[in-house]
Amino acid sequence: MDLAAGEDHQNQPIEHILSFPIILSERIRTAVHDTKSYKLECTEVLKQVNHLAQMLRAFVRFTNSTPSFYDRPVRHVFSEIIKTLSRTLTLVRKCRRNSIFLRVISIASAAEFKRVFVLLEASIGDMKWLLSIFAPSAGGEDTGIVLSLPPIASNDPIVAWVWSYICSLYICPLNVKVDVANALCSLSDDNTRNKKIIVQEGGVPPLLKLLNEDSPEAQIAAANVLFSLASYQDTARMITSELGVPIIVQRFQKGTLRVQILLAKLIARMAELDEVSQEAFARENVIRPLVTLLSFETVIGDDNIRGSQYQKQSIDSVVKINKQSLGFNGVSSSVVRSSSWLTNRKERENETSELKLELKTCCAKALWMLSRCHLANSKILTDTKGLLVLAKLIETETGELQTNCLMTVIEITAAAEKNSDLRRAAFKTNSPAAKAIVDQLLRLINDSENIGVKVSAIRAIGSLARTFPARETRAISPLVKQLSHQNPDVEVESAIALHKFTSPDNFLCTEHSKTIIEFDGVVPLMRLLRGNERTQRHALVLLCNLAIKAGNIEALVQARVLTALEGADKSIVGQHSELKELVVEAIYHLNMYHAGVVPSHRQPYHLEDF
Repeated sequence: MDLAAGEDHQNQPIEHILSFPIILSERIRTAVHDTKSYKLECTEVLKQVNHLAQMLRAFVRFTNSTPSFYDRPVRHVFSEIIKTLSRTLTLVRKCRRNSIFLRVISIASAAEFKRVFVLLEASIGDMKWLLSIFAPSAGGEDTGIVLSLPPIASNDPIVAWVWSYICSLYICPLNVKVDVANALCSLSDDNTRNKKIIVQEGGVPPLLKLLNEDSPEAQIAAANVLFSLASYQDTARMITSELGVPIIVQRFQKGTLRVQILLAKLIARMAELDEVSQEAFARENVIRPLVTLLSFETVIGDDNIRGSQYQKQSIDSVVKINKQSLGFNGVSSSVVRSSSWLTNRKERENETSELKLELKTCCAKALWMLSRCHLANSKILTDTKGLLVLAKLIETETGELQTNCLMTVIEITAAAEKNSDLRRAAFKTNSPAAKAIVDQLLRLINDSENIGVKVSAIRAIGSLARTFPARETRAISPLVKQLSHQNPDVEVESAIALHKFTSPDNFLCTEHSKTIIEFDGVVPLMRLLRGNERTQRHALVLLCNLAIKAGNIEALVQARVLTALEGADKSIVGQHSELKELVVEAIYHLNMYHAGVVPSHRQPYHLEDF
């Protein structure tokens, strides 16, 4: 097989790439002995080829004694050498006899010899560099990390540095590998191109191997680089495609607190950027250890969550059940499997409160990203004691940890809103975990001064609208109150949440509509009709739902809702055909009430229409 015939050397078996330049050097030697012209130049060529061949054989001896090695720079260097030797062989063969043709092209041939000399010198320089980075096993001087610049990478020194670093990750002692990983992390942090070069040149597998070492220092160094690399979807997916997720999860379960912090950040970033990675982490059951670490030193069963109406005994029983689901049930075989990641418990207990808080914050962020737009992961989380833990942390914590827990709850409630099975399983009326979550959401709606937190809590309650029975009015009252909030985002989010209570999608929409009117929700809605376009639209939808579903609508008549609907902004109504039909339906109901006629319901309008 003639590799010099234009084939892609990067896709060839490494054995072929290593052997062919030596074959070419032998062919050049034979051709030089047969030359009739340019003998001096051919002799000089042979000297360089012999020098190059010695280094080629030295490197092949190294590969024969090494089961596996980093072959990316080898392929690049040997491919260029093959091109150079092929060109040299073609030139030498022209000199095998005197001819009129050779005399005609003598000037061109002299220039060609000069070019070949330059190429051979470059190949010799590349081989010196290649032998130096593989020095510990190839017979060169062992100088640790080599950052010299080979001719092949003269236009792009970053590539040469990356090759040297990655090679060192394969062959150097562990302490040097840690230094190399730290250097790679700095290089990766510099810019996006460096990240892509490290990934494309095969940096992920040795970093995963370094992460799998027993040394915490090595694990931290590797985790830092992987976190830096996983800044984009394609680089995150590359880590997953290299079977990195099982290694990350295993190390996360067994690592020290500092390692767990870094790996929780990595899990969150990969799950956020890449749905394939999100799925892969779910398959490796990473949610359960995340929940358990999140609950570390969090008292759930010893005291009631503030505002809860359920009994302490219920919480204790739920925690017991969910601990069994996490693998802590008695002396079952799952204890042996699950206890390995708890071996560092004492070390964690001795860590600073700041580090413990950071670990919980990172675990909550990872759970948020894993459950985001993912029904199966949300279900797994609710099957653990996750809801109770999230409720307790939302109650007792502030800042980023509370926000991350709240955002996780939002994802779970959003999934429950769309999936009846999850809704019935996780948010049953008599569920202590569901009650704990609702209690904390309502507390935040009523008491939180953080607008972002308040809006998030309102959104979560809205997603749970179909879980509240008709007699459960405590969720509607605070939402009606927030319709008069000074912040327009709070007002609009409250209107959207109340819409979910009154939508035909909700089996109890009539009862909930009556409750909203009883809690004086009409007056603030009338005021919102004078707001901006978004505010007007959602207020208009809710008012129409109330007019259609409430039955006894005397309060709407007294508030002059009919006049407001008839004078609704035509530009807003005209932009939404469903809204126009809904307004017409509401006006019809109000007119029928004025006429003393009980109106018949027309085609219902559903939540997704708006």
